[in-house]
Amino acid sequence: MIARLRVLGLHLVVPVGALLAFWAWSERADSFFFPPASEIARFFADLWLFDRVPGDLLPSLGRMFTGYAIAVAAGVAAGTALGLSRTLRTAADPVVQFLRALPPPALIPFALLLFGAGDASKVFIIALGTVWPILLNTIDGVRGVERGQLDAARSYQVPVRARLTRIILPAASPRIVAGMRTSLSIAIILMVVSEMVASDNGVGYFVLESQRSFAIPEMWTGIVLLGLLGFLLNWLFQLVEARVLFWHRGLKGTNDDA
Repeated sequence: MIARLRVLGLHLVVPVGALLAFWAWSERADSFFFPPASEIARFFADLWLFDRVPGDLLPSLGRMFTGYAIAVAAGVAAGTALGLSRTLRTAADPVVQFLRALPPPALIPFALLLFGAGDASKVFIIALGTVWPILLNTIDGVRGVERGQLDAARSYQVPVRARLTRIILPAASPRIVAGMRTSLSIAIILMVVSEMVASDNGVGYFVLESQRSFAIPEMWTGIVLLGLLGFLLNWLFQLVEARVLFWHRGLKGTNDDA
């Protein structure tokens, strides 16, 4: 219990110190671009607790989680197939390397032409940009499965489906989860970028429109909200990861108290 409180205290020292320092500086700065923190907090309470939640925050989260779910399903499925087949992996490698090198924001005009200005184009951009860490980590995880385990499963005539669900995917899951965590932060970025073009709602749209109308405190509330959202989602992901991969931490001998 004491160790957990110590870790929590260490986590809070820098953020709280930075917040207090910015609060004290902004109150005296008299800057148009950096309004007082108290003013930002007041606007944040007025806008996001909970006036703009249904119209902006929930649509943004819906697009982000839909695109992210598509990326997870496609990345794990395709990565498993490519990781198991050297021939397929070699044949697909040039296409994979070409597509992953394309900046997803550059494809926004194409997505608008293909899907229109609705949610589909934004989900497409989010899914396309977030799939690559999951795909590549799944390939590496599947390739890293011990050959002896697979040979033993074949010798005991374990069905292919059971081999996949009982041996391959569990062994590759630490790499897959690492890719999913990386992709989650990318999904938040692409959610914001996709909403800044041809959109009429969402957090990204709100931030851009606030900047265009010189509503600087309102703009900062959107930025703060995105930071809090990223922090919260990462924290929740860590909790799920710790429960799902508890066996992996045990094998590695991870000691959080060190």
